[in-house]
Amino acid sequence: MAKKSVIARGLKRERVVAKYAELRKKLKEAGDYDALDKLPRNANPIRLHNRCLLTGRPKGYMRKFGICRVKFRQMALDGKIPGVTKASW
Repeated sequence: MAKKSVIARGLKRERVVAKYAELRKKLKEAGDYDALDKLPRNANPIRLHNRCLLTGRPKGYMRKFGICRVKFRQMALDGKIPGVTKASW
């Protein structure tokens, strides 16, 4: 499991990106790059990183489910994810 501070930092970044999204869009359309420079760095959505919702793991993230591969496998084997079964042929 990731450190709580790392998970909290990611959530804080998400809030900042959401807060400045509309303003960033207007400034980019207007071509006002000086004003864009004055916005916080964390207002840029490129600084976001996908993390597992359950553990905060940054690698092996499955976008469709929002969790990492480890938790996905665990939950799928327990039958907690509908429609997912182990392959057999």
